[in-house]
Amino acid sequence: MRQAFHALTTAMDGDELLTTGEAAALLGVSRQHVVDLIDRGDLPAARVGTHRRVRRGDLLEVRRGSSRLTRDQERSLWLGIAVAGKFVRDPARVRDAARKTLAGMRGNRWTREWADLLEGPAVDILRALSSDSVHARELRQNSPFAGVLSDTERQRVLAEFRDEGRR
Repeated sequence: MRQAFHALTTAMDGDELLTTGEAAALLGVSRQHVVDLIDRGDLPAARVGTHRRVRRGDLLEVRRGSSRLTRDQERSLWLGIAVAGKFVRDPARVRDAARKTLAGMRGNRWTREWADLLEGPAVDILRALSSDSVHARELRQNSPFAGVLSDTERQRVLAEFRDEGRR
C-alpha cells in the first residue's frame, strides 16, 4: 500500500483519470468505499460513458483529509489497543475467540482479511488493532474481536476515552 500511495503522491499528472477500482487500490480501501465517497460528494468524479472516473489530484486531497480520525474511529482505536493488550497476554485465546466470531460473520473482503491475519504473525494483528491508517480503521469496523474484552473492561476503556476527550 505504501508503494501505491507513493505512486499517487508523486504522480506528475494530477488530472489523470482513474477507475474506481484503481482509486480504491491506491487508497487501500474497497471499491464500494470509493463509490460511497463519490455518492456523498466527498470525492469529485466525472462520468465516462456509464463509468465513474476520479482525478488523481482529487484522490490525493481525499487521502490527505482522511488522515484525521473521526471520534468514532478514535473510540475504535482505543478499543483496538485494549484488545491488543489482551492479545499480547494470551494470543492463543484471543485468536480462538476471534476465529469463532469470524465464523458467524457474513463473508466479505474484511472477514477474509481478518481470517488471513489470524493465521499470520502476531505483529500484523497488533498493527491492525493499533494503527491509525485508513486501512486499519476499516478493518476495525469489521472486527472479529467482539467479546474479547469483558463488559467491565470495555466500559472502563470507553470511560477513559470520554475522559480523555474532555481534556
